Amino acid sequence: MKQQEGVIQFDLKYTWTPPLPPDGLLEINAWRKILHLLGLTGQDPGRYGGLGFGNISQRVAPFDAPAPRRRFVISGTQTGGLADLDERHYALVLECRPETNRVVAEGPVHPSSEALTHGALYGADPDLRFVMHVHSPEIWRNAGTLGIPCTDPEAAYGTPAMAAEVARLLKTESVNDGKVLAMGGHEDGIVAFGRSAGEAGTALVNLLAGAFRLAGKRTG
Repeated sequence: MKQQEGVIQFDLKYTWTPPLPPDGLLEINAWRKILHLLGLTGQDPGRYGGLGFGNISQRVAPFDAPAPRRRFVISGTQTGGLADLDERHYALVLECRPETNRVVAEGPVHPSSEALTHGALYGADPDLRFVMHVHSPEIWRNAGTLGIPCTDPEAAYGTPAMAAEVARLLKTESVNDGKVLAMGGHEDGIVAFGRSAGEAGTALVNLLAGAFRLAGKRTG
């Protein structure tokens, strides 16, 4: 199911507030820079209608909050094309309810259109601390060969259906071991997650290397 990239599909209750303190964004921003340098976030006139792609989030305290109120910081909508982000480019999600398609957020920018998917992962596993949604044609086209579980192609990004799919896959051993899933109905969409940014980011880099190895075999 093809959709326009970057369009918010959920019911968003948003309140403008000043940016979060920059010191609390150092780790998420460092990894977001790495993803951008690898081309896993960005903006290309020839892809996805020229809109920005990719986003990253980090859970914040209190970590014992119930699932709908597990707060997280997430990069703002249409910030994928920016090489460098700062505190002006992150929103704080206060509440995420995939079952009712509702996100409550605040900050200087609207949250990413994938906020519902991030919230579903945090809601399903209280130990998760980081989620990275990237676009990688190399990984996505080789998902089957690389052993990456995939969401139902009929589940569109940023919707309750996609949120339910990622929550379902998170219960499977292969996803829990690999910390990565492919979005079957979202062209090139890959989601990585972990108890740390390093766990999620390393899983992505390893799969990108695996995809390049496969490409080398075909051309060698």
